[in-house]
Amino acid sequence: MISRRTLLSLPLVAAAAAGVPFRVAAGPRDRSLVICLSLQPEALDPTSSAAAVIGEVVHANVFEGLTRIEENGRVGPLLARSWSLSDDQLRYRFQLRPDVRFHDGSSLDAAVVVYSIERAKALGHANKLAATFANIAAVRAADAQTVELVLHHADAFLPFRLGEPPAVILHPDSAARAAHAPIGTGPYRLTRRPGGDIDLQRWEAFREPERIRIDQATFRFIPDPERQVQEVMEGRVDMLFRAAPTSIGRFEASREYEVLSGSSSGKGMVAINHRRAPLNDVRIRRALTHAIDREAFIREVLHGRGRAIGSHFVPTDPNYVNLTAVHPYDPEQARALLREAGVRTPLELDLTLPPTPYALAGGPVIARALQAVGIRIRLVRVSWAEWMSGVFQGRFDLSLILHVEPLDYAIYTQPDYYFGYDSPVFRSLVAQHAAAVNPRQHGRLFRQIQRHLANDAVNAWIFTPESISVVRKGLNGVPMDYPVVTHDVGAMYWG
Repeated sequence: MISRRTLLSLPLVAAAAAGVPFRVAAGPRDRSLVICLSLQPEALDPTSSAAAVIGEVVHANVFEGLTRIEENGRVGPLLARSWSLSDDQLRYRFQLRPDVRFHDGSSLDAAVVVYSIERAKALGHANKLAATFANIAAVRAADAQTVELVLHHADAFLPFRLGEPPAVILHPDSAARAAHAPIGTGPYRLTRRPGGDIDLQRWEAFREPERIRIDQATFRFIPDPERQVQEVMEGRVDMLFRAAPTSIGRFEASREYEVLSGSSSGKGMVAINHRRAPLNDVRIRRALTHAIDREAFIREVLHGRGRAIGSHFVPTDPNYVNLTAVHPYDPEQARALLREAGVRTPLELDLTLPPTPYALAGGPVIARALQAVGIRIRLVRVSWAEWMSGVFQGRFDLSLILHVEPLDYAIYTQPDYYFGYDSPVFRSLVAQHAAAVNPRQHGRLFRQIQRHLANDAVNAWIFTPESISVVRKGLNGVPMDYPVVTHDVGAMYWG
């Protein structure tokens, strides 16, 4: 991936004018840190849940994978110190670090890795990397420190995938408790606080103690943008991740904070339930997409801090194709498609909104756009737990949601995934792409995958957002670009 880095130096104006002065007495902390996120995880095992916020908290901090994904998208060693690929590209051999222990004192060896990968395979679609693990034909311990993976077909992305949260390594003695009492190999142990905050405490037995300069980190979960701003302005938060674009101006007068902006792998879209008529009609889905002005959404909701997309891919993805012209903003075409499909207007649908700034601000914008073409929207605001137990289980019409995982197009091969897309043609394309060895064929098929999703209007893709963080000055090691959304506290320090 090619990363984009932008540090915004903002003029000194608006916060005082807004009537909310900063309280600066708190100052930077020497060895502690408070991070504010919008969504709160219900469980803490990133291998068995679709909630990306789990990885934001525990990945790289509590749990670790065989590999590590750097801010620029490159893959480096972590629990595996090195790896090699056979000439036929079907066998990976990973050499493990010899000095790794879990928080309970258990050692990491090849048998543990074999168990963890076999467990992930057995989870099926409960693991977000199900397609990656399904491609592993066999996993075995060549010796105590060497793991061999045998693939059904070549997968050049495998080292990258093994650095994502769903691929973290769990020990057989503690894996069953990972969702609520996680035990990993990372530099921090985790405890929950009354009220929902999560504390990370430095683990003194970590193998590289000199690298860790934060002793304690607290994750605070606040969905309301105004409350987020208040927490920052009163000095109770050091880092606000995915700050609402409407809030950024409030920090322009601050000498205590700076705004970091970079690229992300997020895909913002109106997810469509294919199991519910008339949304199973491609003409209705195309009408939905034609009704939405992507650029207007980005201006109004993101204050210009995003780019329009037309498929489940972002500009930093390899072989990216800009497909926004496949179904451009065209209200007349949307009305014509509804008439062609025989829909009596107004068509009434629910749009479910998770408690995130982009959804709460964007829902009314989408509702107005659809109302203009004859689709009456009822906005349904839910908690994140309700979204996971409702929308993610297929109980919804439409939902405004951001998918943050990189290159996660394999979800469209799963008919039981929450939006219920079932296309044998698409599954065949993905299988051909996975088996392709020739780079030109690989690229051609990847572009076909993008076009197929766009032509089928599987969902109404709108934007990829900038990744915006408000950070207390003096806190270093906070990334600007997020190829994988992980808050690596061990890489942060005051100075």
